[in-house]
Amino acid sequence: MQPAPVRLGVVGVNHDHIFGMSDALLGAGAQLVGFFAPEDDLAQAFSQRYPSARRASTESQVLDDNSIQLVATAGIPDERGPLGIRAMQHGKDFMSDKPAFTSLDVLEKARQVQRETARIYAIDYSERTRNRAMVKAAELVADGAIGRVLQTIGLGPHRLNAHTRPDWFFQRARYGGIITDIGAHQADHFLHFTGSTSFEVVASQVGNLAHPETPELEDFGEALVRGNGGTGYFRVDWFTPDGLDSWGDGRVTIMGTGGFIEVRKNIDIAGRRGPGHVFLVDQRSTRYVDCSNVEMPYAHQLLNDVRHRTETSMPQAHAFLAAELTLRAELQANQLASQVALRV
Repeated sequence: MQPAPVRLGVVGVNHDHIFGMSDALLGAGAQLVGFFAPEDDLAQAFSQRYPSARRASTESQVLDDNSIQLVATAGIPDERGPLGIRAMQHGKDFMSDKPAFTSLDVLEKARQVQRETARIYAIDYSERTRNRAMVKAAELVADGAIGRVLQTIGLGPHRLNAHTRPDWFFQRARYGGIITDIGAHQADHFLHFTGSTSFEVVASQVGNLAHPETPELEDFGEALVRGNGGTGYFRVDWFTPDGLDSWGDGRVTIMGTGGFIEVRKNIDIAGRRGPGHVFLVDQRSTRYVDCSNVEMPYAHQLLNDVRHRTETSMPQAHAFLAAELTLRAELQANQLASQVALRV
């Protein structure tokens, strides 16, 4: 017998990530009831994709609808945390695009309200939970394929496409900084694969190295971290060249006591076609792991957590801790001098 669909409401569609989030939830058994987006052009695009969802005229129409169980957002980043707090206070579970927070104060308030309400505050760390190669890597690590994990190294390059970006994308107070934003996935990877439940930011730095026309954009960031389960390093940037057949050659290397795994998330450059590649090296051999048929259970698990008040999709503490790691790394980051300025 199929479980009853989880009734879904959407508030904030400012980033196209909302389409991947919604598709995953609908494919797992959610029912999209309605959405609120104050921007007519964004609302039109969302309605075209999901014509059965009614457009609400206010946020309150979604939050006050007692039939809606889960609210999802890919709104402007600095608006996501306060929205999640309001959603939980209205008795809703919540799913946020990353970054879910742009300030530690809002994160701490969300932690407090989550404890008080016992609602779910999910964060869509999709580069792990909705990437077949990363899901497979997690399975291999859990099965002991490389022994105890010692370190993760993550590379998160992205294509800028500056001409397609809205104004808020270039306003640091709104997007939170590059480590807060696209570093969110890297923090999630580090904590998950090392099993760390605490962390220290050893060093971090950010900068605008090549885009003086948008001075608040950070186009480069990196961090060295350690936790109670291992160490990690990651680099994120907005320098993917147009010649690459992907928005970014994202890679993760997971080193263990008995071997290592390299994940090429989106592309195997000049190699195998398509996304999602895993290479496993252990004491016996070096081999390629086919990920084409790997199931991605995250969305199903999240909906079951909503139904049964469980915590199978992701520990709540982990979701918040990964966000905290990026915020603290961003806050303490040294500012790199512009390479453009250095040449003048």
